[in-house]
Amino acid sequence: MQKTPPKTLSVEQIDLFPTRIWQSRLSSLAPHFAAWAAAVNALRDASPEPAGRSNRLGWNSADTAILNRREFDELHGAIRACCLYALQQMGRGDRRFGLESWINIHDRGGFNFLHMHDGAVLSGVFYLQAPPGSGKLVFRDPRSGPINASLKGAGANAHNEVQLQPEAGLVALFPHWLEHYVEPHQNDLPRIAISFNAL
Repeated sequence: MQKTPPKTLSVEQIDLFPTRIWQSRLSSLAPHFAAWAAAVNALRDASPEPAGRSNRLGWNSADTAILNRREFDELHGAIRACCLYALQQMGRGDRRFGLESWINIHDRGGFNFLHMHDGAVLSGVFYLQAPPGSGKLVFRDPRSGPINASLKGAGANAHNEVQLQPEAGLVALFPHWLEHYVEPHQNDLPRIAISFNAL
C-alpha cells in the first residue's frame, strides 16, 4: 500500500549545469538586408564552389573574414557588441577577441550536419534571409550521460534537443562546444546566414 506523503513535505528544485545561449534581433539594421543579400549572392556568383565543412546542398564561403568587408561594417559592430555582452556574462569581458565569419547559404534541401566549433570561445549566427520553411537550428543536449537515457523530451533529466526558428535579423550566440545542426531547408528562396566565432 502506497503511503501518502506528509502535508509538511518540502521539496526544493535545483537545476544544475544550465547551458546559456543569447539572442538579439537587429531590426534597426533591416534597411541593409537587401543590399547585404545582394552582396552575398555576388560573392557566391564570383566563387561558386562551396568551401564544404558541415554545409550540404548549398554554398558557404571559403573567406572566413566576411564581416571585415566594408559593406558589412554596421553588422560587424552589432555582432561584436552582442559577443561582448555574452563574454561579460561568461566572465571574459576583459578578453580581447577577433571574429572569424563566413557565409552559409542553404538551397532547397540544404542542411548542416551535427558539429561544434573547436578552438573558439563563443559561436553564433546572424540570419540575413529566412523565408518560410527555413531549416531550424537545433541544439543537442550537451550532457553526455542522458544521450542514451530512456527519458526523452523536455522533462527533468531527459535527453532533449532544442530548436531555434530562424528569422531575418536574428542573432543567436552559444558556447562553441554546444553541438548543433541545421534541418533541411524547404523553400526555393535560399536561407542566408552569416556564421561566426569569437576567438
